Amino acid sequence: MSVHDTQNPETREDALAAAVDAVRAGGLIVLPTDTVYGIGADAFTPQAVQDLLEAKGRGRDTPPPVLIGDHAVLMALATDLPEYVEDLAEALWPGALTIILTAQPSLTWDLGETRGTVALRMPEDETALELLRRTGPLAVSSANRHGKPAATSVIDAATQLGDAVEVYLDGGAARIGASSTILDATVTPAEIVREGAITKQQIIDVVGDIFTAPEPEPSQQEAEDAAGAQGEDGESGTSTESAEGASDAAPDGEADGDAPSVLDLPSEPELESVPQGPAETPLAAPGEDAAAPSDVASSTSDPSTAEASTAGSSDSGSPTSEPSTSGSTTAAPEDRPDDGPARPEHMPG
Repeated sequence: MSVHDTQNPETREDALAAAVDAVRAGGLIVLPTDTVYGIGADAFTPQAVQDLLEAKGRGRDTPPPVLIGDHAVLMALATDLPEYVEDLAEALWPGALTIILTAQPSLTWDLGETRGTVALRMPEDETALELLRRTGPLAVSSANRHGKPAATSVIDAATQLGDAVEVYLDGGAARIGASSTILDATVTPAEIVREGAITKQQIIDVVGDIFTAPEPEPSQQEAEDAAGAQGEDGESGTSTESAEGASDAAPDGEADGDAPSVLDLPSEPELESVPQGPAETPLAAPGEDAAAPSDVASSTSDPSTAEASTAGSSDSGSPTSEPSTSGSTTAAPEDRPDDGPARPEHMPG
């Protein structure tokens, strides 16, 4: 076990070199991060990852997160990223946010029982970032024994882990002193697995509310039903308008096909061309030919005939009313050109 000071510029480079050598040899190191001190191992060396879990007193059911030193590594280690992940990484990395994602299936590593996922984070600590750029992704968990408080200084870590770790990097007291927030982005809606230094509201401020289930999209059957209902409404409205238009355009009792178009109506004739015929008498009943002008004149000029007609009208129920009918203004059947019905009694005489 050796401790190396990374705060002193004169010893910083030697400290980083010692840590890189230990990782490449499959050993364990302790490194400072922005949150707490972490215990790390090469993510692609299965035995080193197993040694890390044993040093902490954990089993394979609690796989360690993976720290990266560059945003581009995110796309190399994870796949099927939700749309908001890159925005979160851009805004909150480096930082105290760990994101659980679907791991690239082609990766040859063994972090434990991950169920095809990987928890990624980019720490906001210059020593950690410089080390990660040299070693590549590291499996890193908090530098403490399982169930004990996370170490916030190199002394705390060394006290709990002892000789299980080959190299300790001393970067002073951890700046934040609290664990990172773990966000599970493999589920919808997203879930916060562990609350830490990054708040839920900070995440919402960056990408909106990803913690509320979206409105369910209508099924194909529902969409077809809705489209059918809309089509029926449209057809109903069209037929109603057509019926109303037809009723306005065609007179009552006239068939739709016989109704002349407004554009087909003949132009109004000149007054000179209208044929002049005999004036229609107001005494004619609808559907009945008017009496001859001579008959009308004779009946109206003879006072006795008018009196007889009046008497006949008033005494229509008595036998004596029969002779008075001869003076009526209605033409006798033989005097009419057609054998149409007599004028109704309620017509004016």
